[in-house]
Amino acid sequence: MAVEFCRIDDRLIHGQVVTTWLNIKQIEQVIIVDDAVAKDKIQSNVLKMSVPRNIKLHIFTTEKFLKIVPNNPVTRRTMLLFASPFTVEEIVDNGYKIEKLNIGGIRGNDKRKQYTKAVFLTDDEKHALERIMDHGVDVEIQMVPTDGAVKLREVLEK
Repeated sequence: MAVEFCRIDDRLIHGQVVTTWLNIKQIEQVIIVDDAVAKDKIQSNVLKMSVPRNIKLHIFTTEKFLKIVPNNPVTRRTMLLFASPFTVEEIVDNGYKIEKLNIGGIRGNDKRKQYTKAVFLTDDEKHALERIMDHGVDVEIQMVPTDGAVKLREVLEK
């Protein structure tokens, strides 16, 4: 499988992703799986302009991703990028295997509790991530490669 890196970051593509993770992981394509973004042409176009020319970007709804991937194996060095743990949970529940998941950032709001400097979760998001880990997915928090990775389970237990 050529999926090198799976990440939740509610900002999706931004400076940290483009300048660090894509280079370090030698990514050739990014696949964003997000229903709202896939249906928003303006946001999709902005994201397409945000990646370097040599990187392919695909944006799929969850349904389309689950329909396409079984018959079209990923062959390029790929980053799967999600804005929400609920999308990851849905694809894992539908049989897509993810061994390791990185959480880069989920911004705070008045409904979310802070767990780390960059990760804020509602109770529902926390439970979705716990269910993802129950599927055997190794979930770590790491904003950029130079930061040390922290196991999500350890963060949630505090």
